[in-house]
Amino acid sequence: MTAELGRESLAALLDRQAEAHADRECLSFGDGTTFRYPEVADLVARTRAVLAESGVDAGDRVALMMRNSLFSPVAWLGVVTSGAVAVPVNARYGTEDARYVIEHSGASLVVCDTSTEAVVRSVPGGFDLLVVDEGDHRPKQVEAADPAPPGPCTGETLANVQYTSGTTGFPKGCLLTHGYWQRMGQVAVDLLRLESATRILTAQPFSYIDPMWNVVATLRSGAHLVVLDGFHPSTFMRDVARWRVNVFYCLGVMPTLLLKQPPGPWDRGHALERVGCSAIPPELHAEIEDRWGVPWFEAFGMTETGINIAVTDEEHDELVGSGSIGRALPHCEVSVADEEGRDVAPGEIGEMRIRGLGFMDGYLDDPEATAAFFRDGWANTGDLVSMDERGRITFRGRRKEMIRRGGENISQAEVEFALRSHPDVLDCAVAPVPDGDLGEEGKAYVVMAPGSEADPEALRQHLASKLAPFKVPRYWEFREDLPRTPSERIAKAHLEDGRSSWHEGTFDANVKTWLE
Repeated sequence: MTAELGRESLAALLDRQAEAHADRECLSFGDGTTFRYPEVADLVARTRAVLAESGVDAGDRVALMMRNSLFSPVAWLGVVTSGAVAVPVNARYGTEDARYVIEHSGASLVVCDTSTEAVVRSVPGGFDLLVVDEGDHRPKQVEAADPAPPGPCTGETLANVQYTSGTTGFPKGCLLTHGYWQRMGQVAVDLLRLESATRILTAQPFSYIDPMWNVVATLRSGAHLVVLDGFHPSTFMRDVARWRVNVFYCLGVMPTLLLKQPPGPWDRGHALERVGCSAIPPELHAEIEDRWGVPWFEAFGMTETGINIAVTDEEHDELVGSGSIGRALPHCEVSVADEEGRDVAPGEIGEMRIRGLGFMDGYLDDPEATAAFFRDGWANTGDLVSMDERGRITFRGRRKEMIRRGGENISQAEVEFALRSHPDVLDCAVAPVPDGDLGEEGKAYVVMAPGSEADPEALRQHLASKLAPFKVPRYWEFREDLPRTPSERIAKAHLEDGRSSWHEGTFDANVKTWLE
């Protein structure tokens, strides 16, 4: 992948492909609505006009907080091709986590739909608001506007402030340029073997990075992208078959949930050729491929670095079930280092470091975190891996203090901060515990103030008023104190020392029962 690839703006890409593929379908929604390439370009141009009428200038930040519809990618492209900067916000966020992203990003306008409007209006701040109807693919404001030309943007122009869960605090805003998206989109085209005849599908919310690179990969290849309103395990593979999808990308929790669904004619009555997936459960990999009769390819990437590592076609069969995430892609270099930054021997475990093309420009207003991430000229991922003599990498764990719940990265520190704001909470720790369906669930260890009641439901309601529902821990335990390091930090590695099971004395909020 050359440096030239990142010089074209997304505006130039869209206009070029709209002309080249004038008769081709570009975007479809699960309800059957379809836009051809010129229709997408026209709606994006009309969105630019609406943004201008709302006072948005080049360089301004525009937050996007909506449920999936075809307007989701159109709105994103409208913002970035105007020269402004998109700030995707999870539509499931509550007042506090939405407030943080909107305030921290400095968004001057929030585009929301009627399903998220109440949360956005509860956020204090000096931003303007543009509300569209939930699920409306062609909002009336956009339809009524005259098309506007692209704004000033090149490959170096900032496109997104993309928030990713922090490891030691609140989410950090990754600065992603038009060139970042162009490179990431082309990597996806190459890995997924996308062509103009390909149908690709995404079911993740457009606040995630994956649907956006799906859009760019679609534009770059002239393919056809099908967008679902969300991931529904009971109907997902049926939709894949119904839409004659050739390829999709997903996260490891998705095939785990799909395997639990009863067999159906769509298990083999589909047009799939390959599936890209991150964190495929090694023990289920062979069963997954046998169920649907197509190869599933492991890949690794980060918001900060794009797509960096993948299993090749040549090594796929050998690596099924091995847990290997593959090799570094040609535009990247990977090393495995100890705590002093020295390369470890093949097979030994260390922190994975990456360098190459297509990375973020840094974290918004956080030079210290940026310097720490890019320490010694490498992107320091915080992931623990081993690498064999042939350069094949196996994931071994992580140093980051995050909970990986069903594809969502949850900052433990963010949940702890919100929990400590309760007047009766003296101290707390939040940590992951294993879950067969979602990979991990959150468990809260709480020290209550003297004389206060240990009521997990009350604390859950407190968190639910501040955070997205998926961030609220399922499991709760109350203690007199928490283990400490010599510097009086909470020693999370010792939270379960001397116990036969993490279930002991734990409240399960899903079943409203104390476990033994």
